[in-house]
Amino acid sequence: MAVNYEKAGVNLEAGYEVVRRIKQHVASTQRKGTMGNIGAFGGMFDLASLGVKEPVLVSGTDGVGTKLKIAFAMDKHDTIGIDAVAMCVNDVLAQGAEPLFFLDYVALGHNIPEKVEAIVAGVAEGCRQAGCALIGGETAEMPGMYEGGDYDIAGFTCGVVEKSQLIDGSKVKVGDVLVGIASSGVHSNGFSLVRKVVSDNNLDLNTSYEELNGAKLGETLLTPTKIYVRQVLEVIRNCDVHGICHITGGGFDENIPRVLHEGQGLEITEGTWEILPVFRLLEKYGNIPHREMFNIFNMGVGMVVVLDESEAEKAVEILTAAGEKATVIGRVTDTEGVVIK
Repeated sequence: MAVNYEKAGVNLEAGYEVVRRIKQHVASTQRKGTMGNIGAFGGMFDLASLGVKEPVLVSGTDGVGTKLKIAFAMDKHDTIGIDAVAMCVNDVLAQGAEPLFFLDYVALGHNIPEKVEAIVAGVAEGCRQAGCALIGGETAEMPGMYEGGDYDIAGFTCGVVEKSQLIDGSKVKVGDVLVGIASSGVHSNGFSLVRKVVSDNNLDLNTSYEELNGAKLGETLLTPTKIYVRQVLEVIRNCDVHGICHITGGGFDENIPRVLHEGQGLEITEGTWEILPVFRLLEKYGNIPHREMFNIFNMGVGMVVVLDESEAEKAVEILTAAGEKATVIGRVTDTEGVVIK
């Protein structure tokens, strides 16, 4: 036992217990291409086993941001890992890539095995939803850096797509339609403003407000970010997709124009999808101008698929069959800017 290290605040035995606890969760995410076992110095993946002729690797990394503060306040840690996975895999999906594997990084002041297991269990659940393998990670005990039970989590994913099938927005044209896929809630963006609204109005995370139809505020805010991988890959396999947009920080105004060309813009029709109750609550208590909400939050649309109008009905049918709420929410125009009608 490293007694002096423990006196400095690092418990190696707790670290060993974490590894024992998370092995079952890691094993549950294995998929074709997975190599090796947890505990190796590097995570391995056999790309050749996939039979991709001209593989393009697409990578993404992200965290959960200050949504963690809500998890701390609610002392609920079993879903935050889903958010970490979602923020990464949804990004690589936007290029048409299938996520292959994921690595996580958890940094905390003191290693509490039960808490770390809950976090990693969430990561494993996110990986299962995305069909990618959890092949490695790091738990860093950093006394003096994180106070009390605080921690941070970040993730990295790598996906693959055939070079000929890469989705980069190059085919987006005027007249293309936007198929919006419903979000599960606020997802993992805008929480600095969310927390300010909660604080400024003395809102109670354990209270259900009228706008939330019986759900507690804290639980609503912690609803995990939706993972769109399997559903959107099915659309890609069956439709000619021109562009995909993951609606994260910056909302509609920043994310959808990423796939546009010079001289192109967007016309989005409000009312073609459901704006979730949580956004009504934030707008009301935060006294946020309605149009500004679209420049901050996903407003109930977590992913947008851009394709020719002739393909829209098929895409919606595929997504509906997969259990998603999907509708045509707008189109690409020949006037730059984002107009919400």
